[in-house]
Amino acid sequence: MGADWKEQADSAETRSEIYGLLTTVFREEPTEALIKELRGSRLSGAFSTMELNLGDSFYNDPVFEVTEALVLEFTRLFIGPGRHISAHESVFVEVDSGAGGLWGMKTVEVKKFIESTGLDYEAQFTGLPDHVSVELEFMGKLAALEAGQWLQKDRKSADYCRSVQRMFLERHLLCWVFKFCDEVMQRTESPFYLAMVELTNNFMEFERECMVSNAAA
Repeated sequence: MGADWKEQADSAETRSEIYGLLTTVFREEPTEALIKELRGSRLSGAFSTMELNLGDSFYNDPVFEVTEALVLEFTRLFIGPGRHISAHESVFVEVDSGAGGLWGMKTVEVKKFIESTGLDYEAQFTGLPDHVSVELEFMGKLAALEAGQWLQKDRKSADYCRSVQRMFLERHLLCWVFKFCDEVMQRTESPFYLAMVELTNNFMEFERECMVSNAAA
């Protein structure tokens, strides 16, 4: 296999893995298994390379204490019952028109977009299609499909996967994810969630530059 094919496959796979991590972080309360994985040498080394500071207590306190504290913070930030962040595209994008709310126009658009690709939701999924974790997961699956096409040396199919990703970024994720990150930054003092939104911001800037801007040049 030529270097170009493998490099393209590795790049798409790395992007898929980052999308997968962010999906897990924003989908639900963290588990002890997730904390152990994040504290492992592979990811902790990657965080260090990216100069992301998850906080001393994240690495030094007992896993159950770290998990308990982050569950409480996740609940406060994204679930409530008090004032919380509704992590849905329709809420962030349509608010200026006075129509921002759950199951807005953008929710329907995202649902149709995802279904048009042939991908489907897991049987137990009960959330809304425009939740940030769903949009991130969708992009991760598309990137994984792209990686597979590069490994098969199918440039046409790989380029098609990239075009679908680019379209979804332009029409949806890039239209609101930075606002979402800003809201989390303003509402949390948790080093963990501050680091996760910093990672999200940096990665989405990378996606905008490499997937959208360069393609338009």
